[in-house]
Amino acid sequence: MEFESANPSVVRSIKQRVLLNAWLRASRHPRSLPVISDFQPDDIAGELADMMGYRVEGKGDSARFLITLEGETLAAAYGNDNPEQRTNRYLDDAIGPDRYARVIPCYRTLLSRKRPTYTISIVQDADGKDVSYERLLLPFGSTGHVEQIVGSYKAISIEGGFKINNLMGVRSKAVPVSVVRAVIDIDVVHGPGRRGAPDDVIELN
Repeated sequence: MEFESANPSVVRSIKQRVLLNAWLRASRHPRSLPVISDFQPDDIAGELADMMGYRVEGKGDSARFLITLEGETLAAAYGNDNPEQRTNRYLDDAIGPDRYARVIPCYRTLLSRKRPTYTISIVQDADGKDVSYERLLLPFGSTGHVEQIVGSYKAISIEGGFKINNLMGVRSKAVPVSVVRAVIDIDVVHGPGRRGAPDDVIELN
């Protein structure tokens, strides 16, 4: 799976643009990773249902991704209706080998490039409606390596309402078709910007 270099305008969702801008503000130097404590997006509470957090364990191809946060909407999309099983499990165990094989390039590319990745896939819900599934992954770390990842996931359909339950889960019969695969590393402008209020800091540890 090839990823093309892109600038921030590739991101379609306004909410995801807000998260990306917060990541850019937290990046103190053009080629450094921000730390999670500097990530202060506006109105983060309203986005948590569509977000996930991971702690990266290991490096390179041997790295695994421990889920530290899983929003309610994401849990429904992946068919996980048990709140007690939303965290402290690895991504590969949570979504199964077939789906993991399809999404892992997004995470491996983020680890190697140390820059946000953005993908759009088209998948069908239980009624056969086309749904655009947009994934934004943001890397964080204090040692020069990616140590944590914040993910935002948006499902949108031009056909109107759709069924979110098990949209991307292991029991779903639909196979997502990738239409956008991007690394956001072109024309990245770092500036002081506006920082969110202290209460907006997201806790992923």
